[in-house]
Amino acid sequence: MKRALKFLPLLVILVALIAGGGYRYWETRLEAPLPIDEPLIYEVPEGAGYHRVIGELAERGVLENAWAFRLLTRLEPDAVPALRPGEYRLEPGMDGRALLERLRRHEVVRYEVTIPEGWTFEQMRAALAEAEKLDHETRALSDAEIMTRLGREGEHPEGRFFPDTYRYRKGISDLEILRQAMVRMDEVLEAAWAERAEDLPLESPYEALIMASLVERETGAPEERNRIAGVFVRRLERGMRLQTDPTVIYGMGDRYEGNITRADLREATPYNTYVIEGLPPTPIALPGRASLEAAVQPAEGEALYFVSRGDGTHHFSRTLREHNNAVNRYIRNR
Repeated sequence: MKRALKFLPLLVILVALIAGGGYRYWETRLEAPLPIDEPLIYEVPEGAGYHRVIGELAERGVLENAWAFRLLTRLEPDAVPALRPGEYRLEPGMDGRALLERLRRHEVVRYEVTIPEGWTFEQMRAALAEAEKLDHETRALSDAEIMTRLGREGEHPEGRFFPDTYRYRKGISDLEILRQAMVRMDEVLEAAWAERAEDLPLESPYEALIMASLVERETGAPEERNRIAGVFVRRLERGMRLQTDPTVIYGMGDRYEGNITRADLREATPYNTYVIEGLPPTPIALPGRASLEAAVQPAEGEALYFVSRGDGTHHFSRTLREHNNAVNRYIRNR
């Protein structure tokens, strides 16, 4: 017995060394790089458990040591990720620990759809319809039905959505993107309206939204936004028609083919500001933040007219005679 007890410490040390070596070997298998040569997307199915995911990854050749990942539930149960469905990007050089961390943090693949400033709602719908991996819930809906689904029944959709780049994961509804854009526009418009200049001839945030859409569509040089808004504001104050071509184009709809004729300028559409008084009934585009701010903080001055120079900038005129001369110089002669 004494002899056996003599070797007990050595036996304990031997067992500890074997256990430690085994644990370290398990760690090295868990931390080994994934055997992939190029990035790939793995989608965690809805309701999938940890062992199912490990099994599927092993079947696809992404994991060479599935046993090490299964053993994780016993040796480090706190490190087992709570899985959520979605697409995950696996990349060469990524090891097993990094894979588990990506799953744990729900770092799903994100896609983007960009809505430029000045687009119409029709163009926004077309972009969403082409966006990959979206759930295209609105394809069969009319504009009015979309607004009803968004809780804005009876409202015109034009101008109600903030132009920006929206990121999303696979399966998100295009209606959710629209909801995000609508809420964002509400926030930016409210903030701009709160900082509006005194004595504006605009009676509501919605009128500011309409004005901002005109500024957006007329602006080629960003630094001119406030000056263009100033011209529109002064014309409203004097009871002059706004006479801005983008409203004519918007009123023409699909009939517009790149040119405006004299007949188009005289056509009585609800949007033709050569015919109607004041602002058009709705926005004509999706204005960005800068145009919203310009609409409520117009530049001071005396100019009542402007005409495009053809390079994105405008010539601003105080009198009709000066304006006609500028038209002859920059439009008719060209």
